[in-house]
Amino acid sequence: MADTTKPIAALFDFDGVVVDTESQYTIFWGEQGRKYHPEINDFSALIKGSTLMQIFDKHFVGMEDVQQQIREELTEFEANMTYDYIPGILDFLTDLRKHDVRLAVVTSSDRIKMEKVYRARPELKGYFDRILIAEDFARSKPFPDCYLLGAEIFGTTPDRSFVFEDSFNGLKSGNAANMTVIGLATTNSREAIQDMCALVIDDFRNFTYDDMIHSIV
Repeated sequence: MADTTKPIAALFDFDGVVVDTESQYTIFWGEQGRKYHPEINDFSALIKGSTLMQIFDKHFVGMEDVQQQIREELTEFEANMTYDYIPGILDFLTDLRKHDVRLAVVTSSDRIKMEKVYRARPELKGYFDRILIAEDFARSKPFPDCYLLGAEIFGTTPDRSFVFEDSFNGLKSGNAANMTVIGLATTNSREAIQDMCALVIDDFRNFTYDDMIHSIV
């Protein structure tokens, strides 16, 4: 039975959940895939939800020169990215605040990437109590560590925690943490992710605190 004295936590992945960046990353990693792994169909889809180190460790082992080239190109690419909010997210965060929900971003993005985000969106930190990044946990998604850390920081439990995710690795992470997972069909289709979620939404327009609470299965 849930301990209702514990706070409720809402934990949000960043890319594809808070900001609409996945289509931009699809372009970048699609180009890298065609350049270095033409034998892999849809390389950009294969690596979604992975950290840069996970991508390197799996697909660019021993290719130090290539890794450095990708780092440099990614740095330039991210410096020119736009970070438009997913429709409805700001209203939803405001609604959660009114209900005293604890709010965190839980992302596999690293410090360097997030510094670029803060420059583009200096107001972002004000919407969340915490922003957890790749350097904050030893094992990245699909392991549950990052979301369990979010619950721990807020002094709550998995059964009082909600995860908002769009990628397969992220959805697996939230489920492995035994939290209620709400999927965003911003990166993958509803059909592709529906079996991994308590609920699938297209974006946050007209989505409320009450809708979130009623998603518990």
